[in-house]
Amino acid sequence: MKAERRTQWLRGVLDLCILGVLYDGEYYGYAISQRLEQAGLGHIKGGTLYPLLARLEEMSLVTSRWTVRQQGPGRKYYVLTEQGRRVFEEQASDWTMFAEHVATLIYRRGE
Repeated sequence: MKAERRTQWLRGVLDLCILGVLYDGEYYGYAISQRLEQAGLGHIKGGTLYPLLARLEEMSLVTSRWTVRQQGPGRKYYVLTEQGRRVFEEQASDWTMFAEHVATLIYRRGE
């Protein structure tokens, strides 16, 4: 897949993907990035991820907390709010329906 196409597609759905990661529990930024990469979305740079997390927090979809570690720097953990859970469920449903409509156009070849 061409990088610029992937970037364009991600721009429209990355916030939903982050909410999906956080739907499973509390994660710090690097762990969110790893989960997204493991899901096949490629490496998401911190310059993309952290502003998006800040925006989701401003929208009251996630909250965060700092933890102090005995070794290494502290970590900022993110978790969905109840509103974030509702928004994720609604948007996930909308995305699924949209993706199905797109799939009907893509896979109709040869009819």
